[in-house]
Amino acid sequence: MTVLLSGVLAMPPAQASAPQATTTPTGPEAPARADLFRAAGERHRVPEPVLLAVSYLQSRWDAHHGAPSVDAGFGPMHLTDARAALATTHHHHHTDGDEDPRGDASRPALARHETPEDPARLPPALQTLDRAAALTGLPADRLRVDPAANIEGGAALLADHQRAAGLAPSTDPAQWYAAVAAYSGATEAGAARRYADDVFRLITTGASRRTDDGTAVTLPATPVRPDTRQLERLHLKSTAPGAECPRDLGCDWTPAPYQMLSEEPGDFGNHDLSDRPHNQAVDYIVIHDTEATWDTTLRLVQDPTYVSWHYSLRSADGHIANHLRAKDVGWHAGNWYVNSKAVGLEHEGFLAQGGQWYTEAMYRTSARLVRYLAKQYDVPLDRAHVIGHDNVPGTTPANIAGMHQDPGPYWDWDHYFDLLGKPFKAQGRTTSPLVTVHPDYGSNTEPYYCGDTSADLCPAHGSASITLRTEPRDDAPLVTDIGIRPSPGTWSVYNHAARVSTGQKYVVAERRSGWTALWYLGQKGWFKEGPAHARTLPANGPVARLRPGLASAPLYGRAYPEPAAYPADIPVQPLVPLPYTLQPGQSYSVGQTVNGEYYHAKTFELAGHTVVRGALRYHQVQFGHRIMFVKEDDVVLTPASRMPSVPN
Repeated sequence: MTVLLSGVLAMPPAQASAPQATTTPTGPEAPARADLFRAAGERHRVPEPVLLAVSYLQSRWDAHHGAPSVDAGFGPMHLTDARAALATTHHHHHTDGDEDPRGDASRPALARHETPEDPARLPPALQTLDRAAALTGLPADRLRVDPAANIEGGAALLADHQRAAGLAPSTDPAQWYAAVAAYSGATEAGAARRYADDVFRLITTGASRRTDDGTAVTLPATPVRPDTRQLERLHLKSTAPGAECPRDLGCDWTPAPYQMLSEEPGDFGNHDLSDRPHNQAVDYIVIHDTEATWDTTLRLVQDPTYVSWHYSLRSADGHIANHLRAKDVGWHAGNWYVNSKAVGLEHEGFLAQGGQWYTEAMYRTSARLVRYLAKQYDVPLDRAHVIGHDNVPGTTPANIAGMHQDPGPYWDWDHYFDLLGKPFKAQGRTTSPLVTVHPDYGSNTEPYYCGDTSADLCPAHGSASITLRTEPRDDAPLVTDIGIRPSPGTWSVYNHAARVSTGQKYVVAERRSGWTALWYLGQKGWFKEGPAHARTLPANGPVARLRPGLASAPLYGRAYPEPAAYPADIPVQPLVPLPYTLQPGQSYSVGQTVNGEYYHAKTFELAGHTVVRGALRYHQVQFGHRIMFVKEDDVVLTPASRMPSVPN
């Protein structure tokens, strides 16, 4: 969406002397990251495997150079300071910009809501940095930016949770189940159990990676059977049953209300009933971030006058709340065609405050949920079907500029698709003109700015996006998106006018002296390709080009039927072209081919709803940063394997 303000097998116990993390220093800085974990664990009497596994599920051991996560968490241990973020927050996910989240022009636009957060009523999970400061005596500023202090604070918190649960320090990781569950911040037993199980599963399987200090950290595989009975010591509330979710995720059923708001026939909220996939296929899973705290997110989705989505995911622990059955239609993506064929996932976060990373716990539960949904509803696991809100097109020229930008350039699509079990790989011949965008996330530090002007730079951080220029030179202007503004795009973190993202497929238009041009929004968009930052992979798939004899072809933001397909009692929805055209000589990647559909759902009772299907067919193309639709009769399709190579 946009911005609402704002996720064992029984084994012998571990040996008293647990294996230690290993490190491979590659630079002059010392101590290395693994040494920090070892030292903090010893000082606070926290078993090193426990400290490492908890940190991995928060940050994968990265410090992010002091940059906050999207829910204002800092450092390897994700110590949170949401109060500071809220002090400067202006944005609300579904009330910022001009987007109508329902995206159905045949109905009145939804009323905007102002939902200010109360910094004085934040849950403890969003203000753990204060507690870490009190326990360690270290100043808050140091806990935010110094990895050693941050790990010290996290170890102190774990030890504090162990004491609060009435448990003595122990060298046996199995005796830390309650403390780990408490570190999650979960108030629901199912969520705390799932988080703790994930931590101990990680201890059992082990992990290793090179972190952002240039050193390698390893958690050796340590089979352990945790004492899960300790969870009762936390006195957490029961998880609400009934969620449409894999059982092991421990999801809550927190239903969005469906009710009449007045005596007017079409005045109801906050979603539409449907019968998917029997009446319409589910083609999309849309990834959002909320720009809201968890409590505010749940309050909003339970407001019958507000909007709706199917699932919310909490940042600190990855907990999932289910609000709508997948068969029903949520109001979240700003495009009625996409909404009627999509499941929406909201991830707790504050991108509007320059948040630059998402927790591993939330990535993992989100990926498990998406794998489940994709299997249930036959959704292909690729970037033409698993899309961000920032990939959803405007429905008409008037609302393109108001479409939302989440989850933004810091959502790590590469890592996410690894977790989905569908990593991006080279396909076909190495000289294929069709390519998959695949920058190195960690080193791809685009110079975005997070405030209102270019002087307010975001902290340097890895990104999943590559910015395109009009010519192959470093000082060339950025590409212009005429639907957003008549002037070139900007480096604003919220402006996708000149940006391509990991996993998206484009056709190479030209290569010149280390620069690559992609066909993008009817023009050539250039970037400097190299192994460290901007990279592409050869790809397979169909490619659309203009049918010979035509001067151009219009692009559409929705695949609606032709007028003749509508019954007499259903108003015809106009086929409104966007201000872009496909020109001779250009080519674009095709994600799927569909028949035009319109879901007429303007009455409270499901019996009054109708799916209008037409003979008009469309190809979904990756025309810019957002997907769009072109009529089948306006283009010809060619497999990338049969297209000529683009010379270097």
